[in-house]
Amino acid sequence: MMTHSVSQVLGSGFLSVALLFFILWVIHLRIKNAGIVDVGWGLGFIMLCGIDIAYGQGLNLRNSLLLLMVVLWGSRITFFLIKRISREGHEDKRYQKMRDSWGRPIALKFLFFFECQAILQMILAVPFLFVSLNAKQGIAFWERLGLITFAVALLGETIADEQLQHFKTNPANKGITCNEGLWNYSRHPNYFFEWMIWTGFFLYALGSPHGWIAVISPAIMYYLIVYVSGVPLAEEQALKSRGDDYRKYQATTSVFFPMPKRVH
Repeated sequence: MMTHSVSQVLGSGFLSVALLFFILWVIHLRIKNAGIVDVGWGLGFIMLCGIDIAYGQGLNLRNSLLLLMVVLWGSRITFFLIKRISREGHEDKRYQKMRDSWGRPIALKFLFFFECQAILQMILAVPFLFVSLNAKQGIAFWERLGLITFAVALLGETIADEQLQHFKTNPANKGITCNEGLWNYSRHPNYFFEWMIWTGFFLYALGSPHGWIAVISPAIMYYLIVYVSGVPLAEEQALKSRGDDYRKYQATTSVFFPMPKRVH
């Protein structure tokens, strides 16, 4: 039985992720790489899910399955990003562009940017809150569908990342667009499956009272990925680095949803 108010849960969650991103901001000052902010993406949601469950109904079957999903997803993306940052050894071009265009005081502007991630996480974590407050017994149809959707999406995202990394490690593919495996059907299968993961969280929340409100999570993720920080930046960089080869790829391959090749 929940003994804390929703405002207490939200307040504790926000203070936790705000502190997390503040620590990451301090680290970024030392290593001079704002890409470390991405590491907070997985860790922050694991923290928020754990806080919601601790203040809600506790570790019953429903919440245990939710926590398992979030930990699996959050851990994978966190280790993947740490590995990528360590391997590349330099700041991602997205953050270099921010650094060049924002001007002084750049440190304070990045602090604001880092803390905005905490606010965004609070909004996106809405499905976890509704699930954690659900005292019903048993696992509903929507929760089962959410689990299946999540599992397929996590597997798909992992495969897409591995296929791209394997392609890049072959020196013969330098300057060539990956057109193998899942990348044959979508120009950004990793982003597609990331969105599907959030769709899975939403479907899981539908089994809880007022869970339909959680549709804001996949809706926001779709907008951010397709129109803001995902696809547009990736496409811009790909055109700069691979030129006509990528333009040919664009002409035949779906930008987001996996589909058969277009014939020209």
